[in-house]
Amino acid sequence: MKVHGRGDAAVRALDGVDLTVPAARFTAIMGPSGSGKSTLMHLLAGLDTATSGHVLLGDTDLGACSDAQLTALRRDRIGFVFQAFNLLPQLTAEQNIDLPARLAGRRPDRAWRDHLVGLLGIADRLTHRPTQLSGGQQQRVAVARALLGRPEVVFADEPTGNLDTASGHELLHLLRTSVRDLGQTVVMVTHDPVAASFADEVVLLRDGTVAGWLPDPRPESVLSALSALSGPRAGV
Repeated sequence: MKVHGRGDAAVRALDGVDLTVPAARFTAIMGPSGSGKSTLMHLLAGLDTATSGHVLLGDTDLGACSDAQLTALRRDRIGFVFQAFNLLPQLTAEQNIDLPARLAGRRPDRAWRDHLVGLLGIADRLTHRPTQLSGGQQQRVAVARALLGRPEVVFADEPTGNLDTASGHELLHLLRTSVRDLGQTVVMVTHDPVAASFADEVVLLRDGTVAGWLPDPRPESVLSALSALSGPRAGV
């Protein structure tokens, strides 16, 4: 459970959510505005703490971690891909990819990085700064940065929001490839039925609760499910 505020002003952003995210799968989280999908992702990623209940990453209870432990966990075990690319403009693509490892005092695994940049098609862009890259190329750099540390899970928050249709589809194919070929676990929050169709399953939220689960999603089935969630509740 996640509650914002107190007393009469308290709002239950999440209420009684019981969810297991499978490893080496691509899971999309969807729901109407205010359904709690961003709150859920923040709890799963250790960016926020639950008011009650437990959030587990493997055997680690995030609610029992100190701030320092959560910082280390987010650095070492979790990758992030955001709608805003969050690249440092003064650094090259290569330096942006390596930055989390450098901040952690570790040498980047060059062989793994070379494999990733080859897979992502940015080997010839490593010396370029973000302003010299297209939106799609910047997002590929962000994906390489997220995958470099071999995280247990990658969280993607509306990752296609700042991309045109073609670049957005390229990114989704890359996330799909990371699951299929690298065994990566990906959790994506999105409002786009087409983006959700790249996932293995879709978790549907409504009013802070899990309202359904959609295996093998297609754009039409996702749109239909979202339309049903946006309608009035039965009996209301």
